[in-house]
Amino acid sequence: MRTELVSEPGDANRPNEDFAAVALPASGQGGALVILDGVTPPRGGTGCLHSVPWYTARLGGALTELTVSLPDVPLTEVLARAISRTADTHSATCDLSHPRTPQATVVVARWSQETVDCLVLSDSALLLEAPSGTVTPVLDDRLSRLPRSSLATDAFIDASVRNKEGGFFTAAADPSVARRAVTRTVARSEVRTLLGLTDGAARWVERFREGDWQACLRLVQKEGAQALVDRVRQLERADSEERTFLRRSKTHDDATVVYAEL
Repeated sequence: MRTELVSEPGDANRPNEDFAAVALPASGQGGALVILDGVTPPRGGTGCLHSVPWYTARLGGALTELTVSLPDVPLTEVLARAISRTADTHSATCDLSHPRTPQATVVVARWSQETVDCLVLSDSALLLEAPSGTVTPVLDDRLSRLPRSSLATDAFIDASVRNKEGGFFTAAADPSVARRAVTRTVARSEVRTLLGLTDGAARWVERFREGDWQACLRLVQKEGAQALVDRVRQLERADSEERTFLRRSKTHDDATVVYAEL
């Protein structure tokens, strides 16, 4: 198999809040990819002593390890255990009930010789390419379906709709949120390629509308993961004054792309 991973901060003066990993167990019988997009909090308290990168590193590390070490456990349970493990590391020092406690979107794909299991929570994306070339996106579209009145800005979401019924869900400190994830299992024979994207990279499709998901995958296959991020950066710079596509959101966002040919 072949994998490619690119992760680039939106601002060189700020740490990258994304996490990405590809794991290939020693058995050689399968593997996994994990992508987290840390949620940047607005100015003000989060109830936590730790940064978003601290959180995504620990949740991502736990999720990667558990995904490959527990191959028979459903991904929703794997995510719940990873959230619990991470919460335990700072529950004694931080207020994990705070609505702005560090949190992240989640993408996980785990493959064996028989199946490909998928999980998406919030607005990152996972694309599955079939041997025929058909591309199927696995998406959690709850955030995109919220009314504009729920958005303080395009970047910061009103806390009243975060991890609430009628709103959308992210991985924070409550393991029960894992049950809210979008999941899918398909036969391994039906998937030849996986592409995971944080929303900073998915802007090429979702904000700038340069092409559909299939065109996005073809771009990565032809020119590489870095080319997709570079294209997004060019589009962001071109729109930095007009704000035609980005509206009130930040010009550049952390962008992560993970490509895997099975």
